[in-house]
Formats: sequence, structure tokens, C-alpha cells
Amino acid sequence: QVQLVESGGGLVQAGGSLRLSCAASGRTFSSPAMGWFRQAPGKERDFVAAITSVGNTYYGDATKGRFTVSRDNSKNTVYLQMNSLKPEDTAVYYCATGASRRLWVLGEYAYWGQGTQVTVSS
Repeated sequence: QVQLVESGGGLVQAGGSLRLSCAASGRTFSSPAMGWFRQAPGKERDFVAAITSVGNTYYGDATKGRFTVSRDNSKNTVYLQMNSLKPEDTAVYYCATGASRRLWVLGEYAYWGQGTQVTVSS
């Protein structure tokens, strides 16, 4: 079993930045890929970014070039640096793990955090 706890969300003005963290505990953290998804009110949960155990990264079209995913295996933590934030980035952000392929597909992940709210004001 894996436990994931997100933090770092909050209220920020458009154009600002936030860094989200996701701390993992339980099973070995260094092996699996880690993903970030987000869900706005009334919408589906969408892929944001993912990082493999060796540091390969993937991004959704809406966040490519503005967001950066990274990980620190010594701290069992994955990060999402979000720059140039827009009001449409407002959502609950979730981290997830347990996927071994198709890291952009929500259903591939076995474990999820509770999410952290990000609100971007215009």
C-alpha cells in the first residue's frame, strides 16, 4: 500500500507561481512513475504531468512549457512547479502512482492522494 499526501496549493493571482509537493510513504517510492492530474468543478480529471523512476517527464498539452515535474527519491517526494498560472488552471490537483505504462491515462494509476486546491484569480 502507498499513501500520498499533496501540499502547496492555495490562492494566487494570474501570472503567479506555486509549487506543489506530493509525499509518498509505504511501498518503495523510487521504482514507480508518479503522475499529477487535476479536476475542475464539473469537469473530468485531466492529466497534467508525469515523471518516471529515471526522470523522464511527460506533460499535458495545457501545461506544457509552464509546469515542471520533478522528484527527489531521497525524500520520497515529487514536485510540480507551476509558473505563469492562468484562471483556467484552477482545480484540485492530485498526485498518483502505481502506473507502469500510459502515464497520461488516469485509469493506469492504482494509488491517489486526497488532492490540494489551486485557485488562480484573474
